[in-house]
Amino acid sequence: MSNWLDEVKWDDKGLVPVIAQEQGTGDVLMFAWMNREALALTAERGQAVYFSRSRNKLWHKGEESGHFQQVHAIRMDCDNDVVLLTVTQLGHEPDEPGIACHTGRHSCFFQKLENGVWSAVEPVLKDPKKIYD
Repeated sequence: MSNWLDEVKWDDKGLVPVIAQEQGTGDVLMFAWMNREALALTAERGQAVYFSRSRNKLWHKGEESGHFQQVHAIRMDCDNDVVLLTVTQLGHEPDEPGIACHTGRHSCFFQKLENGVWSAVEPVLKDPKKIYD
């Protein structure tokens, strides 16, 4: 019997691109990478674990910020080379909005091209200095 992880087409560095999409709204929250261990841990824990290329280590989303991603579904595209997570972005406090981006915004995709200029179109929900202190 084949291991489900063997069906993923890992790149030459052993990574696969991952998109995190919010369950309720369908908003794309972020893009990241996973290695085999990160994807296995994500499936096991039900919380997103990524691989940080800049730090060269596993990164449990929320380990520093407290803004975890509860995973509802793990899907793979038709070429088996992109993973889609359906998540609930959890806030640090129960009544706090979910913040996926290190800039303190709900989504990492907060910039929009308008008239040849990138503009921030989503507000900062929490000062990043207060998230990562």
